[in-house]
Amino acid sequence: MKKLCKTLTRAALAGAGIYLWAQTPRWEHPGLGRLRRYRYAHRGLHDLEKGIPENTLPAFAAAAAKGYGAELDVHMTLDRRLVVIHDSRLERLCGTSAVVEELTYDELRALPILGTAHRAPLLSEVLPLFAGRTPLIVELKTWKHNAAQLCTLADAALRGSGCTYCVESFDPRAVRWFRKNSPETVRGQLSEDFLAHGDDSSLPLWQRFAMTHLLTNALTRPDFIAYNDPDREKLPVRIACGLLGAQLVSWTIRSLEAMHRAEKAGAIVIFEHFTP
Repeated sequence: MKKLCKTLTRAALAGAGIYLWAQTPRWEHPGLGRLRRYRYAHRGLHDLEKGIPENTLPAFAAAAAKGYGAELDVHMTLDRRLVVIHDSRLERLCGTSAVVEELTYDELRALPILGTAHRAPLLSEVLPLFAGRTPLIVELKTWKHNAAQLCTLADAALRGSGCTYCVESFDPRAVRWFRKNSPETVRGQLSEDFLAHGDDSSLPLWQRFAMTHLLTNALTRPDFIAYNDPDREKLPVRIACGLLGAQLVSWTIRSLEAMHRAEKAGAIVIFEHFTP
């Protein structure tokens, strides 16, 4: 019996060690210091009631003018243009079943965003608004097998932009690309409790488990963890950002109370639908 107990104890300790090793981030990139000084407007400082939709030039101009950083989403079109828009499938934003990655930029540019006169901008149009000003959190939106192409183009565009920036993605392949090919770039892993929300049935159970528990950190060694704010107290976040020292980024904050609570916990905040 004692031998069995010792065996089980050793197995448990080994499992815990592997779990901690897998979650371990890269520690304290010097670029995190500047990023921590700002709050970030989610998809820009948008307000549809005022005719300013998300991820459009006026939304980003408003954020920069008020001294906020911005979070934005980058896709690659069929003709390899980097475009700032949130959804790949365009039902919500443009009322069509088309997919960003299957359109040329000219085809996408013909589609109005959320019934306004605004169109999805190119990344190259957004970057000058922030050059020498406030930082950007750039989310890379991969599609099928385009991660390497998307990351290569984004890295080249961001390097020459004059902006302070970091990159993040739900797709560990994108985060790993930056680990291997642009290690000086601040990189982050996006995630949430996929097991609790169950809102992405396209992911198999093992993948939802790995993403929830940040086990892909073993491949990506991110500088920060961008986790859904309501899930901030979950065990994987407490371990990765508390015990192991990754910077926490909380998304998406929608009230002053939630913002102050997240900042008190040491998080960088991405906010929406109010002005701090």
